[in-house]
Amino acid sequence: MDETKLNPQRPPPGLYFVATPIGAARDITLRALDILATADVLAAEDTRTLRHLMEIHGVPLNGRPVLAYHDHNAPQIVPRLIGDLKAGKVVAYASDAGTPLVSDPGFQLGRAAIAEGLPVHTAPGPSAVLAALTLSGLPSDRFLFAGFPPDKQGARRSFLQEMGKIPATLILFESPKRIHRLLTEMCEEWGQNRNVVVCRELTKRFEEVTRGPVGQVTAAFADRDVKGEIVVLVDRMEPGDTLVDLDGALDRALVSLSVKDAVAQVTAETGLPRGQVYKAALAKGRSE
Repeated sequence: MDETKLNPQRPPPGLYFVATPIGAARDITLRALDILATADVLAAEDTRTLRHLMEIHGVPLNGRPVLAYHDHNAPQIVPRLIGDLKAGKVVAYASDAGTPLVSDPGFQLGRAAIAEGLPVHTAPGPSAVLAALTLSGLPSDRFLFAGFPPDKQGARRSFLQEMGKIPATLILFESPKRIHRLLTEMCEEWGQNRNVVVCRELTKRFEEVTRGPVGQVTAAFADRDVKGEIVVLVDRMEPGDTLVDLDGALDRALVSLSVKDAVAQVTAETGLPRGQVYKAALAKGRSE
């Protein structure tokens, strides 16, 4: 390895948020390696991941402390790191994967350092959010990262209803165990024609990008045992678009039509599955 990489200049004291690869280890930046090589104190959500990354790139620890920092131990670790910063040390916090503070516990540390008037820097680099947006083919002039949808059904429904009205490309993270449920509920809330993109295992060997109307993408994932990191992107709501109002559509149709004909009409209007529309009609106390 080049000697300049083994002996980089030590940066000025302060807190450095270091972006790390989301898959391919070679995506790390030279500046990130310099900071990891010279920081007095290293912190990471998963210290094993950081140690492995440093080993891959030949960055020695040389006895420097590597602290685990996550949501559960933040009350104990943040004061320790703030103390190191006040002592004039270089503290590097590395994301588990991607850019710190994006679905990552670094937020509390950054806020605490700023509140103390301490210098905070960033070593930008990989981001699953921007990588997915780049590959999606969806509008990139306005986008919203909304994190993980709520796990509980009621909260998730409210979340989708709120998100569905936003005139921007939506970017979500989701667990592979819940991706089919999320896509199904998107169909139920928005109809089957809203364009979505599901990115799986970005920059890794089995990278996969699935694009199309949400009904079509839901069918593509229906019988799969999905694994890996997932980013879901949703096309923005354009002016004049309306969200599916299943209850309203059924109420209007049932005024003059039988349940069978009302279900057929509303299914055609909304693009929702016939079974879902029929179930909603029965919930209104109507039967054949």
